[in-house]
Amino acid sequence: MQDEGKAVIKSTERFTPWQRTLLTALACSATTLLATPLLGHLDLANIVMLFLLTVLLIAVSLGRSAAVLAAVLSVLLFDIFFVPPRFSLAVSNIQYLVTFAVMLATALIVGQLAAGLKQKAREAQIREQGTQALYEVARQLAGTLALEQVIDVARQFIRIQLNADAVILLKDDHDPEAAAKLSKLPFRVETHLAQVAQDSGQLVRDSDIAGSGYASHYLPLRASMRIRGVLAIAFPADSPDLPPENLAMLEALASLIAIAIERLHYVDVAQTTQLDMVSERLRSSILSALSHDLRTPLTALVGLADSLFLVKPALPPPALETAQAMHEQAARLAGLVGNLLDMARLNAGNVTLRREWQPLEEVIGASIKLLGTALAAHPVRVALPADLPLLEFDAVLIERVFCNLLENAAKYAPTGTEVDIVASQLGEHVEIRVSDHGPGFPAGKLSALFEMFARGQTESGKPGTGLGLAICRAIIEAHGGEISAENSPDGGACIRFTLPKGVPPVVEEESA
Repeated sequence: MQDEGKAVIKSTERFTPWQRTLLTALACSATTLLATPLLGHLDLANIVMLFLLTVLLIAVSLGRSAAVLAAVLSVLLFDIFFVPPRFSLAVSNIQYLVTFAVMLATALIVGQLAAGLKQKAREAQIREQGTQALYEVARQLAGTLALEQVIDVARQFIRIQLNADAVILLKDDHDPEAAAKLSKLPFRVETHLAQVAQDSGQLVRDSDIAGSGYASHYLPLRASMRIRGVLAIAFPADSPDLPPENLAMLEALASLIAIAIERLHYVDVAQTTQLDMVSERLRSSILSALSHDLRTPLTALVGLADSLFLVKPALPPPALETAQAMHEQAARLAGLVGNLLDMARLNAGNVTLRREWQPLEEVIGASIKLLGTALAAHPVRVALPADLPLLEFDAVLIERVFCNLLENAAKYAPTGTEVDIVASQLGEHVEIRVSDHGPGFPAGKLSALFEMFARGQTESGKPGTGLGLAICRAIIEAHGGEISAENSPDGGACIRFTLPKGVPPVVEEESA
């Protein structure tokens, strides 16, 4: 279909100017020869109609300039061969001058109108061919599955329609390998002009470098979200100036290419996201299965270690020390399995929050009491405002958050230093800060602390798996809050999280 469009366009220019002049003279001469035998049978007015018909046919077939020449020749031939005295330019009746003027004006008007209609029909045909070609390339781009296919379709379209070569420069082609990519192109690219087109979102062209092996036209690939790149086009040395209709066709092509590239980008993003979701779901399922299978033997192992202390008569001290070590390691492993199971449940979204309106100090006190000996070397200082309202949260899960944060603080802070719990009201939220006076978090790792199996000090000899902060983040986000880590200005690590205040119920005082 594209080849047929080019053939139609070329067919309109199949005659040179000299050929059109000769054909016009031959057509007017043939009309004169045809009308001469009819001179005695037809009035001069009817013979004028024959010449006007000739002018009309010439205008339709040969164009506007040939129609003007035919109009002038028709008046001269009519005067010489049909107006008395014949075979001369003299006129016996002055009224024939009016006839000549009207004939010439009519011929010129008819020729101009016919040539104009012919030109408009030709332009409409060219636009139709361009629209059909764009429709075909849009259909091909809609079926592309890779960026290489998009580039091939675009280059083939430009090569057939404009006899030019093209290449697509993506926005991300600023990596260290960009120079190597540009060196492999079939023509040279002015990176400055391409960058201007990328930044401005407008067509950039330089006619001075056209045909010299450089791309002279740079069209931005504007998609719905952002500019995806630049379409660089290089024309051959003997190529004429680009007409406006071809420029409009290139802009439409650039839009189609941008849409195709954006579609492929979001398809890739969707596939990556889906793969990550499947991988995360599989990991959570494996963790959940392992946790369930390990919990029962670990509980039995802790019970067996405790039962060794009840044996009568009592075991020797070395055996009791071994039993105590077994108990501690089994309890630690049971806690690890519990964390894995909690993390799997939280990631799977199967945790139902049992929200209740309750004071924050109660869950803090329960957490401190639950840790017991783990905080023996670290006094905890709690500072809560007197007007702190009731908060709606799941006490068991928030207690787990405080336990994890306090355990981390006691694990890394020097012996004898305080652990601070400070709460304050910030707008529609209550902010709680748990801080210590230890070495703090490593610089540059604050954002990764809340990932699964991430530890603040990788080489630390402290026991841990890096699940505590990940569990805290999942619990706080499930409550509609936020959690973050920072280093205190006066030293030490600080974890802050927020809980929404909501609208607590009104507690009526009991009457006396």
